[in-house]
Amino acid sequence: MIDLRVVREDPDAVRQSQRTRGEDPSLVDALLEADAARRAAVSAADNLRAEHKAFGKKIGKASPEERPELLATASALAARVKEAEAAQNAADAALDTAHRAISNIVQEGAPAGGEDDFVTLETIGEIPTIENPKDHLELGEALGIIDMERGAKVSGARFYFLTGYGALLQLGLLQLAAQKAVSNGFTMVIPPVLVRPEIMAGTGFLGAHSSEIYHLDDDDLYLVGTSEVPLAGYHSGEILDLNGGPKRYAGWSSCFRREAGSYGKDTRGIIRVHQFDKVEMFVYTRPEDADAEHQRLLGWEKEMLAAVELPYRVIDTAGGDLGSSAARKFDCEAWLPTQNTYRELTSTSNCTTFQARRLGVRYRDENGKPQTAATLNGTLATTRWISAILENHQQPDGSVRIPEALVPFVGTDVLRPPATTRP
Repeated sequence: MIDLRVVREDPDAVRQSQRTRGEDPSLVDALLEADAARRAAVSAADNLRAEHKAFGKKIGKASPEERPELLATASALAARVKEAEAAQNAADAALDTAHRAISNIVQEGAPAGGEDDFVTLETIGEIPTIENPKDHLELGEALGIIDMERGAKVSGARFYFLTGYGALLQLGLLQLAAQKAVSNGFTMVIPPVLVRPEIMAGTGFLGAHSSEIYHLDDDDLYLVGTSEVPLAGYHSGEILDLNGGPKRYAGWSSCFRREAGSYGKDTRGIIRVHQFDKVEMFVYTRPEDADAEHQRLLGWEKEMLAAVELPYRVIDTAGGDLGSSAARKFDCEAWLPTQNTYRELTSTSNCTTFQARRLGVRYRDENGKPQTAATLNGTLATTRWISAILENHQQPDGSVRIPEALVPFVGTDVLRPPATTRP
């Protein structure tokens, strides 16, 4: 949730953020009204409780003749207190609903608009010249490392098997990411992939995109679409010691997404699938340090892309394409030769205090007073990267060169069709 004090003190800034996102600015007015109604309800309940308490003292001093009338009045006051407390509870609930309806405040400098209104910040690497390039699925099937047909037979559309060197390629990518994370001070975590509703809601994923999340009705648990979710909940309800700097975690997990509404868009191969693996960076820090940490996360993502020798661009995502919890998001998009365009491989988001406020994650400032922490996240490697590696490193004979950094994990420097490679 956004800071309610900001809404009270500068509602125009919040309305402008809503416009930048393409969302309803009148929700700000609804929140202000709910806030005023809640404060009035609290005041009314407090006054009645005080009156009831004072009246109780009067009864204790009353004569036997006066007590029946006073007791009747006290009983009526108690009923009014109960009604006022019920009204306060209703006002609390209405305020919470109005508060959660507003997305994080978009950071100044982020572009307005939708998915196509991003700003390109830099373009890195040379686009390869490939005559008649094959797409990653055609390559993967010829190399015997991707099996979509059997994936669909076993689990349905958009599931797949990675076999042989395909499995080793994914494991190598994730292991390289894990090594990079640890070398930069991250604690590696293998988190649960099923979370409670309050954790999923706390990260901001049960809003407009809730249809993309798998829910187990019998258990009331959600399958995560990113390790960001369990890592955000890891310190929920805690006060952290951030005196030594940010707390950095890297989660390695399988991820699950329904990909609702994406039919016909990147549905061939393993770009948009229902299950994939990912190493995700997650950081808790002081709000004043969040922008600098955001740039560090982007820097580590760029180092990974350089290690696997991919041409890519960095974009500043427009407000209308931000998740509800993000105030700013930078994506790294790799070149896909067969699509003649760039496709997202990583994203890193500064969620400021939005998630931590929902989840009750705090730290102590220099005066020892608890304050709301800031959270950030960023992708360090995921299954989707295989598509860009295969397409960009394909060779005329149908083989694919393995980037040098991945050779120790994969066990070969070139992938060749099964007829010409060892089993």
